[in-house]
Amino acid sequence: MYDLVVRNARLHDLGHGLAPSPALASCSAFAVRDGRIAEFDPPADAPTRETLDARGACVLPGFIDCHTHALYAGDRMAEHAERLRGASYAEIAARGGGIRTTVAAVRAASEADLVEQTLPRLAALLAEGVTTVEIKSGYGLDLATELKQLRAIAALRARTRMGIEPTFLGLHALPAGADRAGFVAAVVDGWLPEVAALGLARTVDVYVEHLAFELADLERLAAAAARHRLNLRTHTDQLSNLGGTRRAAALGALSCDHLEHSDAADVAALANHGTVAVLLPFAWYFLRDTRLPPVAALRAARVPMAVATDLNPGTSPCASLLTALHMATVSFGLTAEEALLGATREAARALGLADRGTLGLGLRADFNLWAVPAPEFLVYQAGGHRPVATYIEGRPA
Repeated sequence: MYDLVVRNARLHDLGHGLAPSPALASCSAFAVRDGRIAEFDPPADAPTRETLDARGACVLPGFIDCHTHALYAGDRMAEHAERLRGASYAEIAARGGGIRTTVAAVRAASEADLVEQTLPRLAALLAEGVTTVEIKSGYGLDLATELKQLRAIAALRARTRMGIEPTFLGLHALPAGADRAGFVAAVVDGWLPEVAALGLARTVDVYVEHLAFELADLERLAAAAARHRLNLRTHTDQLSNLGGTRRAAALGALSCDHLEHSDAADVAALANHGTVAVLLPFAWYFLRDTRLPPVAALRAARVPMAVATDLNPGTSPCASLLTALHMATVSFGLTAEEALLGATREAARALGLADRGTLGLGLRADFNLWAVPAPEFLVYQAGGHRPVATYIEGRPA
């Protein structure tokens, strides 16, 4: 007995590209049991509790937004107005704005407030077919607030059916007046073990940048993450190149994110170590950057490229993965196929998730039905897309 059988579908499993895998070329149906895909082309008389007639819609894996800072309080509209008048991100940060503005708002908010303010952002992502979302801490800059953020991220699981992947971003910014060495020691030797012991994150992250943290800080964090069996991801090469991408790749990072200032050595390191390049085109756009990530070099080196929103209040207030995909093609030069794989298969790789991102036997039955002529339409038309239906683990979202 199946829980669900989907029939009359145009299946795009995204196992290799936009075209269906050869074994599924003539397949128009699949069955779900216990939240997993159990069979393709089940018999017409297969017993099932529910049948879904896709009516010829395209069926794609659920989208994965693999880089967000979606849990925060307040906004930074005033800083956006400053940038429109010519101020740079670094100038605003030097005046005490930027990340620290959101830190103050998050510290003042209760855990319940953080949950309630985040739910509409998750609803916006879900409305576009996002079935898994990564959410980082990093707006605490003290242990109590970081734990509050991570508890709030955990609490969101009870309020949405989306898959939520928590990341501990203790090294996001240096608190005002803090000693770098002392702060890094506190995060790595004190905060991280507590986060790990409480099971509040699977992954750690660090912002390697001239206004944030250095290579030595990355190396210290990576060693501690390995001791606690936590995955490593990094923000690197967004505003400058400190060598963070090549070092993070060598240290086993799942992904390096941003990469506008990455060079040939960085691309080679990503390729050699199987590290995913996560592209964040809306942050690039919102900061009015002009330097592009080296997409052609990444493509030539066969580096997997994921695409994400970087949803955050200061540099990417974008609760639309489809917008990010459209921009990745128009501004960064990805093909439609690369963009769609970047929000499914490669995004799953960036999160270390082997059970989703494609449609395959035994994988999570996270999928969307789209009434579009072809998957490419989702990145061709800017805006206006909503899936006909979204299923998470075989059940309507």
